[in-house]
Formats: sequence, structure tokens, C-alpha cells
Amino acid sequence: MINKRNFTRTLIATALAASFGLSAHAAADLPGKGVRVLPLQSSLAEETFQTILVTRALKKLGYDVQPIKEVQYPLAHLAVANGDATFMANHWNPHHSEFYKSAGGDAKLSREGMYLAGAAQGYMIDKKTADTYKIRDLSQLSDPKLAKLFDTTGDSKANLIGPSAGWGGEAVVSHQITAFKLSDTVTYTQGDYTALIADTVARFKQGKPVLFYAWTPYWLSNVLRPNQEVVWLEVPFSAMPGVQAGMDTKQANGKNYGFPLNNEYIVGNKTFVEKNPAAGKLFEVMSVPIDDISKQNRLMNEGQNQQQDVERHVDGWIKAHQKTFDGWVAQAMAAAN
Repeated sequence: MINKRNFTRTLIATALAASFGLSAHAAADLPGKGVRVLPLQSSLAEETFQTILVTRALKKLGYDVQPIKEVQYPLAHLAVANGDATFMANHWNPHHSEFYKSAGGDAKLSREGMYLAGAAQGYMIDKKTADTYKIRDLSQLSDPKLAKLFDTTGDSKANLIGPSAGWGGEAVVSHQITAFKLSDTVTYTQGDYTALIADTVARFKQGKPVLFYAWTPYWLSNVLRPNQEVVWLEVPFSAMPGVQAGMDTKQANGKNYGFPLNNEYIVGNKTFVEKNPAAGKLFEVMSVPIDDISKQNRLMNEGQNQQQDVERHVDGWIKAHQKTFDGWVAQAMAAAN
């Protein structure tokens, strides 16, 4: 009789997860009851939406979710691997492969499913300058006359706005400047990327040439739009450092923008995932369209960038995709049983 009752309760729990988002469940039925979860993200505010969305689903499963802690990517991977934190929702593969490997790789981390697919990176310039001077390849900036077009500091060298320290992309940019023999004509300008890009957009609006590293999803691609206001630059050949050395970065369309396409994953502590199959399944099945992230990021850029704004954006996304969200939770509940 007891086994039959438990079996019945399991069936009811799964059905309610799909239909009512677990709202009718007693806390005792939830797999995450009493289990503490600590999420991490970098200081990039545009990652908050993805992270909060995961915490919303974890709370539906009963997990005791702590406030998000900001830690840069290298330390975040180590903290999750060592069990000092539970998960991060913005792991890029292969972009963060060096961090993943250094933290212990598959032996200490869990990386299943794809949270977000087709994230691009590369170098961009304004379309006006590209068309006027027929610039299509980054290596053309070895020409001092072309490089000077993008000089913002008065030293006659192009200023390439690049990724902030600790992001992973900085090693690629530095490596490629050397590999493409651009050291004499191009300066890698590194600092607070958000502030530097704000200055870049301002320069563009003044009609001045701009040269910068970019990625998707990010609000920038909704303001300086590829093939409209700006264009991607190709590179002369693939040149990746570290564990990505030898990787072919040519895209399916035959273009080579210097970086491979990336997929984003929710990376969790392996021991935690093994002990918590509900959370593990959730990390595996959650998936968000890349355009949804870019659109939300643009709202932040337009001023809706406070914590309560992002919380509202998440709530709005869940409401608009309720069946999808409830489906994630239902699959996670089923995995726990």
C-alpha cells in the first residue's frame, strides 16, 4: 500500500508540474527541499537574465537558491568545480575551454545540453568606412594609412576595442594581432568593455570610423546591426591560442571571422548534479533563443537595467513561454523520481 501511494504521488507531482508549474505542491514533495544552491555569473550585467531564469526554475523544484555572486570566468569555473558554488549559466564552449580544462574538466564539472546556440564573435568596423576603403579583412590594417583611420589616441595606430580581462577572448585578440602581423599598426584597447563600447557607439553617431570586438547575444547587435551599420571583418587564416590551437574557425558560409561559433551551457558542479538529478536534468533541457537574449539586453541598454527590471523581464519571458518553462520543470521532476 505504501509503495502504491508513493507511486501515485509521483504521477500527480509530474502532472501538476506540467499543468500548474508546481504551484499546488507541498514543499515536502519537491526534490530540492533543503538543498542550498549558489549561482555565479561574471560582472557583465547582460548575463543576469539567463542566470535568473535558471534560478526561477530551481525554486520551482524547491531548491534554496542564494543570491547570485559575481565572479569572473576563470574563478567561477574553479569555484563550481570545487563545490564552493553550484552552477554558472554562461559557460561558452569552446570559448571558455581553457577555463573548463583548468578547473578539472568533465571530472569535476557537468556540461550537458545547450542553453543557447550559435553565439558569434569577431571584429567589426562601420560599413561606411568598409565600403569607402574596401576593407574586408582585419589583416588589411597592416597598412598604416588604413590603420590610422581608426586612431582614437593620436599615435597613428588603429585602436581595436577588445574584450575585458578575464573573459577569455583577450587571449585570442592578443594572439591574433601578433599572428596577423598587426603589432606595429594596431593597439589592443582593453578596459571596461561596457564603457569603451558606449564611447564607440558615440563615435559612430558622430560619423567617425569604429573598430571593435563584438559578440552575440548582446544589445550592441541591435544598435550597430551587422550588414547595416557595421560589418564583420574576416581574418586571413585561423589562429587560436592555447587548447584551441589548430582549430579551424571558418564558418559554414565560407567566411572566417577569427572565432569559432560557440554554444552556451549551464555548467554545474558534477557531484551536485549526481546527487540532484532534478537540477541536472533542468540544466540539460533549458534552452533559450539567442534573439530573445539580445532583445532583453537592448532593453537594459535603453535604461531598464536595474535588478527589478531584469526580474520583470524574466517574469515576462516565462509568462510568454509558460508551456516551455513548465515543461522544463516537469522533466526535472520526472528525473528526480
